[in-house]
Amino acid sequence: MTYAAIGIVGTGFVADLYMRSFATFPELKVVVATDIDRARLASFCAHWRVRPANSLQEMLTGGGPDSPDLILNLTNPASHFEVSRACIEAGKHVYSEKPLATDMNSARELCALAESKGLMLASAPCSVLGEAAQKLWLAIRRNEIGKVRLVYAELDDDFVPRAPYRRWLSEAGSPWPFRDEFTVGCTLEHAGYYLTWLMAMFGTIEKVIAASANLVPDKLGHGIQTAPDFSCATLFFRSGTVARLSCSIIAPHNHSIRIIGDDGILEVNEAWNNEAAVRVRRRFVFRRKLVNSPITKRVKINRVTHPKVKRWGAAAMNFALGPAEMLLALNESRPSRLSAGFALHLNEVTLAIQGGGGVHVMQTSCPPIEPMPWALARAS
Repeated sequence: MTYAAIGIVGTGFVADLYMRSFATFPELKVVVATDIDRARLASFCAHWRVRPANSLQEMLTGGGPDSPDLILNLTNPASHFEVSRACIEAGKHVYSEKPLATDMNSARELCALAESKGLMLASAPCSVLGEAAQKLWLAIRRNEIGKVRLVYAELDDDFVPRAPYRRWLSEAGSPWPFRDEFTVGCTLEHAGYYLTWLMAMFGTIEKVIAASANLVPDKLGHGIQTAPDFSCATLFFRSGTVARLSCSIIAPHNHSIRIIGDDGILEVNEAWNNEAAVRVRRRFVFRRKLVNSPITKRVKINRVTHPKVKRWGAAAMNFALGPAEMLLALNESRPSRLSAGFALHLNEVTLAIQGGGGVHVMQTSCPPIEPMPWALARAS
């Protein structure tokens, strides 16, 4: 069987979510993995039956039929830049977990390097390619709610500092990386789940007004500095739409988005579910009142979309949609929907929100992204 070969750098908690997702794409195969933690690497490779590499260098220079076409950078965020740069310099296409880099100079360097070598570079998340996001976008393109004026989006995960997170383990036995999560912060980890949807639908963000706070600064104790656990941003799109996005690991769980137009509202309640319902709530006048209908209509796509994965933990997302899109684009000799420019714009917006420094005028722009072929306007 012919397949595209993939290598994984970093075999921690999230790597198992990718492996569950790759199982839905028989044409994709993870052939090699490496990690600086030898015990973690051994556990992962034994569980998923993947060949271990002793080092990143061994993975990148090893030849043969199992030489990877694409590298997934699933390392600690602080290592994203160095690992991605080494992979690109070795002539490999790279799909990185978010963020692309923890500062914009490094992110720009990666994009420039990839372009100079004619290689693809993208970053997570990829749920923008999933069914829920594509249904939402389809409803907007169909003008289901008229002109879109405003968006309210929430990514609140409840009071995580009090959760039993030390008992959270992946399928291969890796613990949830709470130190990384708390020091990197929920904004860099989670904001992209809705930012990518909004960027695809409304294009370039020109200005960000953001505030952030570290409300539980002693999450790790021992004087260890942690990142903001709350952020709120207003995003001004070149297209005229304005969006408010909040992220926290403090407020009660809420992963909803409401897109507000002249004629009604589009609603999704689960950002981390590719099959989440997308509902249209019409607006009408009844006697002397303006009423948002208590009855909603579901947006549907009546054709095969993409492979689904069962819910595991908090998510029902296919993490392989991004790598699959990159490899299909490579096979079809076309640009990937998840481009380096898209990742760079996402990186700048996310860092601006995390920084919470008030007004940030964007320096990057968002390249257009095409809807998935199964989500074109004739779907009903």
